[in-house]
Amino acid sequence: MEGIHYWIEKRAQIAPNKLALIGENDQVTYKQMSENINVIAQCLQERLLLKKGDRLGLLLPNGIDYMMILFAAAKIGSIVVPLNTRLTAAELAFQLNDSQTAAIIIGKEFEDLGKQLIDRTKITSVMWHDGGLKALLEQVQTNRSEETSLQDVDGSTPFIICYTSGTTGRPKGAVLTQENMFWNALNNQLSLDITSNDVTLTLLPLFHIGGIGLFSLPVLFMGGTVIIPSKFDTSQVLKLIEQYRITLIMGVPTIHDSIRKDPNFDNTDLTSVRWFYSGGAPCPLELISFFIEKGLPFGQGFGMTETSPTVFLQTKDHYLESKGSIGKAAMFTDIRVVDHSGKDVAPGEVGELWIKGPNIFKEYWNLPKETAASFQDGWFLTGDLVKKDKDGFVYIAGRKKEMIISGGENIYPLEIEQVIAKLDQVHETAVIGVSDEIWGEVPIAIVSLQKGATLTKNAIQVHCQQYLAKYKVPKDIQFVSVLPKNATGKIDKALIKKQFARG
Repeated sequence: MEGIHYWIEKRAQIAPNKLALIGENDQVTYKQMSENINVIAQCLQERLLLKKGDRLGLLLPNGIDYMMILFAAAKIGSIVVPLNTRLTAAELAFQLNDSQTAAIIIGKEFEDLGKQLIDRTKITSVMWHDGGLKALLEQVQTNRSEETSLQDVDGSTPFIICYTSGTTGRPKGAVLTQENMFWNALNNQLSLDITSNDVTLTLLPLFHIGGIGLFSLPVLFMGGTVIIPSKFDTSQVLKLIEQYRITLIMGVPTIHDSIRKDPNFDNTDLTSVRWFYSGGAPCPLELISFFIEKGLPFGQGFGMTETSPTVFLQTKDHYLESKGSIGKAAMFTDIRVVDHSGKDVAPGEVGELWIKGPNIFKEYWNLPKETAASFQDGWFLTGDLVKKDKDGFVYIAGRKKEMIISGGENIYPLEIEQVIAKLDQVHETAVIGVSDEIWGEVPIAIVSLQKGATLTKNAIQVHCQQYLAKYKVPKDIQFVSVLPKNATGKIDKALIKKQFARG
């Protein structure tokens, strides 16, 4: 199977003048995109000295230049490490050191953060990017040959390492191949009937697999058009929908909620949109019903970083009758719902979700034991709890893991607990998620202090801000004399959630 750069090269032959990417100040046809990818690929080889298998960090805002860098890296077989711009220097430095990334492209917006990363890592090649496609192309023009030198790049070549926080507190790098991207594109195309006539608006960040796989790459695979604003702004979103007759919009629930609350929502022509689609966090039924009652198709899906990301999708034939579900498994993805012994449960019963398919990630970077523990007989064990009704529609029932999902961002309690534990005055702590009307869930910390300690809520939150992204900092601190324990002496989080989960 060819690498994903082939998609763009082939589209450049089939429909050279078709618009491929539209940014805030730039746009390119498929022919221009293919030519630009080749120029950027040359730069990655010659200026950043990248070879097949080398890792490339990207600390950039959304934009069509970001997308072309992704394809350029894929063309030469380098592996992209997309960096979450909301994380701290300490968090990002861990990812860069763990992946042994030696080259990085840094946007001017993140100059201070970028300098900290250079100081904290073994990065040897740096390219500072002033923003926008024109600026990028001016930077990368070099004495180049007419064609990029390829190094046996095919579908099995790793494409990206996306870091996902682990329940052990140690972030894990999920390695996704170019072939994973192909199967994800095909799964989305077959479920949502994506064609070359589709125009999608990429609102999710490109440092997330959601921004890449939903629906940017699937639409490019089919020869459609992808619009990528640099940031999310509801008034701009509504203008873009009308201007470009957008057909597909993917977002987390908070994005869709913001769009519907914009003062211009009712005055915007939304007739071109054939799908508002939600994922990343449970979507309130009230929000789903709002769009559907307006005559706007609204679907839900489910995915994970490790699955590229699509697993479940609702289709046009069933989204009304299965409102509240995540749909059925995509065409080339198989699932099982099993009990604690690995036996399939009956319809209506809750069990753990297991997944198998060519969209499943290759491995966790340099973690063979964790990779092996995540599979059983070829099935990927998600740790998520679901139930399937008699018609095959699947519903999220909870999470076996303790992950908190806040506004589409994954938060793992142990990571926060370990940061709080750095404070000498803290005896024990437990972090849980509580319901929040805006973000779905937010983290709070239950803390017991050492005898005589006078630590305050504000002091703990300020301490956390030094080590954690803003959305991970506990929104509240509750002090208790003793944390409850279970029979084995472990902190009883189930009891804590019963006591504090209502906020």
